[in-house]
Amino acid sequence: MFMKLLIAIPLLFLPAVASAADITGIPRIREGDQIQIGNSRIRLGGIDAPSADQLCLNTKGERWTCGVAARDELIKHADNKTWTCHVRQTDRRGRLVARCDVDGEDIQKWMVRNGWALSYARFSHDYDADEKEARDAKAGMWQGAFIAPWDWRVRNKKTVILGSAKPPENANAILLASASGSVAPSPDCTIKGNVNRAGECIYHQRTSRWYAKIEMKISKGTRWFCSVDEAEAAGCRETRR
Repeated sequence: MFMKLLIAIPLLFLPAVASAADITGIPRIREGDQIQIGNSRIRLGGIDAPSADQLCLNTKGERWTCGVAARDELIKHADNKTWTCHVRQTDRRGRLVARCDVDGEDIQKWMVRNGWALSYARFSHDYDADEKEARDAKAGMWQGAFIAPWDWRVRNKKTVILGSAKPPENANAILLASASGSVAPSPDCTIKGNVNRAGECIYHQRTSRWYAKIEMKISKGTRWFCSVDEAEAAGCRETRR
């Protein structure tokens, strides 16, 4: 029995040791807090950025694609550069959670300070001061009104609206409808995702026979995706017909 325990103990620690290795390379930037280096899917730890199909309101109360903007600003700032990601753990989706440096710069810090992500205080307070700086400067999403990414993913009528601007009366309705409005949030985000009777998330490209028939409504559990990789990363599979 004692010998079995001696064998089992090292095995328990193998995943942690393996995941602790740094990952270096030029990534594909999926969203404001998700990248891929080689076959490694990486979630930027300590921050939460808006999903690519999330909408915000600007200073005039007009909707804009803040999720796409967050991703594109990250691409503009750090694409085609070598990243070094220090892995801390693996999340429930199988993504590596890491702190990443780009040319010696903490990229999570840059995202939060420029208003393209929030400090994910539920898991870390590393970027709280950077969030305050962005809020005071009305940078990025803070210029208008928005829903925190973690609230947006489970949004309901009690969701808190953040931002520096006084939101219009219909702000809540606009922001809650952003995921599945009848119009895609961006010309680059036209893949439809829905939930079938078995509870599976299915994605449909324009060539799908069901594409035109799917109504994009929150009550139906639908959402827009910007790429096949993004849809699959969210746990969806392609329609079989």
